[in-house]
Amino acid sequence: MIRGETPARADAQAAVDLAARILANVERVVVGKHDEIALVLAALISGGHVLLEDVPGTAKTILARAIAQSVDDATFARIQCTPDLQPTDITGLAIFDQRTRDFEFRPGPVFANIVLVDEVNRALPRTQSALLEAMAERQVTVDGATRPLPSPFLVIASENPIDQEGTFPLPEAQLDRFAMRARLGYPREDEEVSIIVAQRHGHPIERLEPVVRADELLVLQRAADDVYVDDLVLRWTVRLVRATREVAGVAVGASVRGSITLERSARAWALVQGRDYVEPEDIERLFLPVLGHRLLLTASYVAETRGLARDEALEQIRERCLELAPAPAPAWER
Repeated sequence: MIRGETPARADAQAAVDLAARILANVERVVVGKHDEIALVLAALISGGHVLLEDVPGTAKTILARAIAQSVDDATFARIQCTPDLQPTDITGLAIFDQRTRDFEFRPGPVFANIVLVDEVNRALPRTQSALLEAMAERQVTVDGATRPLPSPFLVIASENPIDQEGTFPLPEAQLDRFAMRARLGYPREDEEVSIIVAQRHGHPIERLEPVVRADELLVLQRAADDVYVDDLVLRWTVRLVRATREVAGVAVGASVRGSITLERSARAWALVQGRDYVEPEDIERLFLPVLGHRLLLTASYVAETRGLARDEALEQIRERCLELAPAPAPAWER
């Protein structure tokens, strides 16, 4: 909710309207995944990247394409990872031109606004590392020359959590470059029926029109910087992240980058929710998507919770952290 009539509030309302427009447009083709789409949109607004960990056929590619097509002039590229994929297949390479007698750079698929890296854990570690510079610094270095990537720039990487043969686990340094980790999951029965009906005469993605311009998306990203975060909420966010370094069951907690990403993501999430201020509930909602993949659990805790899925084990960690760092009371209770 936006309150007041000041110019700053008017700008915030315009940003909220832009976010709502993109969200509604993507929901035309990705059915029943409002929160998951909102997470990816918040990552885009905050300048982060997303790791989608899910089985095949859950609309990961469609989601990436829908976001790209919602932004006028935004480019989309898909990288299908396999063990024989080379780093230059991602970044591009310099090719000798016989006519000019000089080397000409041919950009790779990473030079796009929205990049889907499908089954990222199937690429060799040295190929995975080609994404590190691109994700962290929005640039790539090939043959000693550094080239900036387009803006906005979002990487949506996917991995299949079930199929482990022929895969290479992502190292912690690369996981830390993803702002969020999320799952789309299967739709409900009625949603699956509506998806089948909607695709009888072609996929709706083919008819999806852009609803914002690329420069408006950059305005939306800047607006997230002005979302209000109360000092109590900010300090509690830091205490909550620091609790991951102290709680039992966690060998390595979230770093300072985790604190920065959680606060930045919460501001973007607030915009997507129609507000120009962050609530403590936003921090709680984003705790696992932002911090879950950054936590290294102890061997004893993994053995203790071996009957639980990793998400359930992480939920227990979240509850323990909230006990160590309780949320601040509402203003009317203080």
